[in-house]
Amino acid sequence: MHLIRSGGVLLHPTSLPGPYGIGDLGPAAHTFVDWLAAAGCKLWQVLPLGPTGYGDSPYQCFSAFAGNPYLISPDSLVCDGLLTQSDLSGEPDAIGSSGSVDYGRVIPWKLSLLEAAFRRFQDDDPIELRQDFAVFRARNAEWLDDYALFMALKESYGGGSWSNWPRRLQLRDEDALAAARRSLTQATLRFSFYQMLFFRQWSALRERAHRKGIRIIGDIPIFVAEDSADLWTHQDLFCLDENRRPTVVAGVPPDYFSATGQLWGNPLYLWEAHQATGYAWWLQRVRATLEMVDIARLDHFRGFAVSWQISAGSRTAEAGLWARGPGADLFDTLSTGLKDISGGHGLPLIAEDLGVITPDVTELRDRYRMPGMKILQYGFSSPNSPFLPHNYTENCVAYTGTHDNDTARGWLQNAPKSETRLALRYLRSTARTFAWDLIRGVWSSVAVWAIAPMQDLLDLDSTARMNYPSHPAGNWKWRMDQANMGDTLAKKLKKLNELYDR
Repeated sequence: MHLIRSGGVLLHPTSLPGPYGIGDLGPAAHTFVDWLAAAGCKLWQVLPLGPTGYGDSPYQCFSAFAGNPYLISPDSLVCDGLLTQSDLSGEPDAIGSSGSVDYGRVIPWKLSLLEAAFRRFQDDDPIELRQDFAVFRARNAEWLDDYALFMALKESYGGGSWSNWPRRLQLRDEDALAAARRSLTQATLRFSFYQMLFFRQWSALRERAHRKGIRIIGDIPIFVAEDSADLWTHQDLFCLDENRRPTVVAGVPPDYFSATGQLWGNPLYLWEAHQATGYAWWLQRVRATLEMVDIARLDHFRGFAVSWQISAGSRTAEAGLWARGPGADLFDTLSTGLKDISGGHGLPLIAEDLGVITPDVTELRDRYRMPGMKILQYGFSSPNSPFLPHNYTENCVAYTGTHDNDTARGWLQNAPKSETRLALRYLRSTARTFAWDLIRGVWSSVAVWAIAPMQDLLDLDSTARMNYPSHPAGNWKWRMDQANMGDTLAKKLKKLNELYDR
């Protein structure tokens, strides 16, 4: 991957401002792209964009390929003639333009709009859109058909997990699947239609970013959710018992975030089965992501070398064992199979190499010349920390913090005093200027890319934190205000980008 010294911003689209209770891919997203360009930024890191389930986390999605329908812009649907302004007048009182996302209110209202758009699509017979829909379904049939049927079945059985469906459907009996497709034809078309709308709007947004010289960094969560179309469709690729329940699940042992570890609960891969297929599913998955974004962050990169294997049913992640992953075998296959995307210059991937990293993980990362991640917040436990800028190498992506961290201001208020004292000394900072001094520390480093969450640019406290690892609910709610995308902040960031040649 060809790397050019650049700066950028980390912001999930749900955090964008707007009148419909959740950020979307409409006008505010296009305005944000313009704001990034005005600030001299060349990167926008968006995190995963998949259809979220329990806990509203984009790291626990119903599909590794689909887009999140809650991100579809109602305003753009009005422009397409699929909704009218009167359709948008009945949003719940709890849906506002800023503050936080109330998913319990947003989701049913947003789905009612999408259902109305689908009805109008069917009734009004828009020839051009109908042709686009046919092309989209044909191009994406490899994952879309199963995903749409999965969602239609899920809806028909009250939204519960596929592990509670009738046995024949759990086991994907061909006759049972054929009967389901016949009885749920309209529902599967509807869920497919939502995906066309998402990718249509996403493509327009990405094209605008490219016109402004901005590349988008996406995300590939290493694991899939238990309640997902991926697991239901490819049961032979995961560690499942005869009842199609995971025998072992993913997580990490006790760490910085939790004394009992993090019990993610995702089913683990049966890597031998993937190897037997030539890693076909992984090739398809990475290709789909890199056709959607310019660079992808490989979440929990360590898991490709070894992963923490916890017995299903465990209450914490304390007891487990390290199980070997596919290692170089997978990445050799990806490098060969995706040359048409990489151009032979290395895969456009970032290795999320945080946590306890052993030499085999470092060797795997460096073998494929993937930049790793440096989080400056982690650096103040010791002057020898690899997360301090004087210890960085060029081939890395430096962050003030990520979606899993407290904000810069929140960290200063809540971290151990020994760490905050070192941070203030190291940065020659004060409590008043700390957030931007942290940003300056990252921007001035040799790291080829420097990225800060929008919350740090706005110098917000812990109430703006995006995610608490090991907390299953109450995350992914923060939203920015339209006024945050002002000229003053853009000019301030642009000066930093110019000063440090980003």
